[in-house]
Amino acid sequence: MRPSLADDGRLLTATDVHVSDYPTVEAVRWIGQQLEAETAGRLRLRVYHSGQLGRENDQIDMARHGAIDITRVYSGALNNGWPRTIALGLPYLIRSKSHLRALIDGEVGARILEGFEARGLVGLAIYDCGARSVYNTRGPLRTPADLRGFKLRVPPSDIFLDLMRALGANPTPLPFGEVFSALETRLIDGAENNIRSFHSSRQFEIAGYWSETQHSYAPDILLMSKRNFESLSGDDQALLRALAQRSVAVMREHWDASEARAREAILTAGVEVNAVDLDAFRAAAAPVLARYRAHPEVAPLVDRIEAEAAA
Repeated sequence: MRPSLADDGRLLTATDVHVSDYPTVEAVRWIGQQLEAETAGRLRLRVYHSGQLGRENDQIDMARHGAIDITRVYSGALNNGWPRTIALGLPYLIRSKSHLRALIDGEVGARILEGFEARGLVGLAIYDCGARSVYNTRGPLRTPADLRGFKLRVPPSDIFLDLMRALGANPTPLPFGEVFSALETRLIDGAENNIRSFHSSRQFEIAGYWSETQHSYAPDILLMSKRNFESLSGDDQALLRALAQRSVAVMREHWDASEARAREAILTAGVEVNAVDLDAFRAAAAPVLARYRAHPEVAPLVDRIEAEAAA
């Protein structure tokens, strides 16, 4: 039975592994505020942040089976089940934050979102989350050769496992919530992520070296249980879709401000930030890009992404 507020009301649940003031959490919270206002309290949304309801893979399964309504997950966690998402995470394919935003606001984003319904989910929105780079406890990384022998955490995604092997590292898939302790106990030497997550997770307190590899712009995706979405009226479905799309601007406003604050904070804390030989990293990653772009669902999206980069 769905949790309800009254006989004619409904309480929706949303999850995120990130902390309460993270931009994606703030954006989904905004959706809840608008949903409640526009339905006079008939529909409300409760947000469970900080991984209160489990890991991202757990939350994907819970949404597919209708145990929760909405979840925000990193696109890399979706690659195996929904191959179209692969295109957004491929190394050195997306060139910048503005390039990514143009893609996900257009045809590429629409095609990726529509691909979720075949396996029990509804794609509501795509939240960009900056460039991913490598950080570690041992020293600056300037070329792929410097990664040789490094044990690096990656999300549970074949792309990132293959990429880090191609760069010379030993990839270790771990849930996001386990990275701090793994760094602290030296189970791993480092990890890769965006700078906002590096700061909000406090991993910068242990890993004092941030190298600007900028190897991927893989975004986050806001999803809803297809079963639960279809249990809403047509008007409520349309409202929820519209609010999710409007929340993208809310998320970006929070993201841009907090990303700048995160960079300033890690520099103030003494993290050493260095540039890398991007041409060397692109060359080492090229076989990974070539292999994944051959997938029949990925190839047309990659072609479109490259065309928009050249425009």
